Amino acid sequence: MSLNREQMLVEMGITPLWVLRDAVPNAPAVEAASVVPVEMDSAPPPVADQVPVPAAAPVEAQAARPVVTPQGSVDTLEWPDLARRVAECRACPLCEQRKQAVLGVGDLNPDWLFIGEGPGADEDAKGEPFVGQAGKLLDAMLASLDIARGNRVYIANAVKCRPPGNRTPEATEMATCRPYLERQIALLKPKIIVVLGKAAVHAVLHEDKSLASLRGQRFEHAGIPVVVTYHPAYLLRNLPDKAKAWEDLLFARRTLREQMAPQLPF
Repeated sequence: MSLNREQMLVEMGITPLWVLRDAVPNAPAVEAASVVPVEMDSAPPPVADQVPVPAAAPVEAQAARPVVTPQGSVDTLEWPDLARRVAECRACPLCEQRKQAVLGVGDLNPDWLFIGEGPGADEDAKGEPFVGQAGKLLDAMLASLDIARGNRVYIANAVKCRPPGNRTPEATEMATCRPYLERQIALLKPKIIVVLGKAAVHAVLHEDKSLASLRGQRFEHAGIPVVVTYHPAYLLRNLPDKAKAWEDLLFARRTLREQMAPQLPF
């Protein structure tokens, strides 16, 4: 059974107050006022009874492992050849344990591009990004914006193969996969990019600052606006920060509207 927008917001843990503010008809000023100034405090740690996920070393502390780029240029590849190249890629050790590479999914002429970190076990099995519990939450986040995967939305990851134990991708792994991601962005030409989680921030913006310090700002990549928010998997472990993610989504929507305003007829 499909959920309506209010039910999706409840699923995200957003109080009805968010719905009421955003749902008032013909009142754009009210929507703008509903975006609370972003708090730059650090996010709370995961609760103690959760199963720990092996984490990669901090980007700046990882060993200087040589970066191996995909064999042959991908700069001119169209979708069929890009998909084949990714499926056959063996440029880094992540290929050794994968069931399949996960390129991405969605509308090939999107307004929105969401970029996560890397496939997990569910994604590795199905060949589609964000299909587990984090994917369900991402779908609820999209529904709160009246969009959906495959409809004005494309979803990708910084790396295309599952890191062992669902750990965070390492800097060298993201650098090896970067040509594929850059080619995806060039082919998609999205109107806005939303990066989900610190590893994705590093892959797209090459920033190593805390995610909290990057929220609420407009960045650019290849001339495309970029907005930073939390990864859905993090939000499942830190439920109070769902409200902050909602603020980020509203900020991204306003940024998109500003980006599209010169194209709108008057």
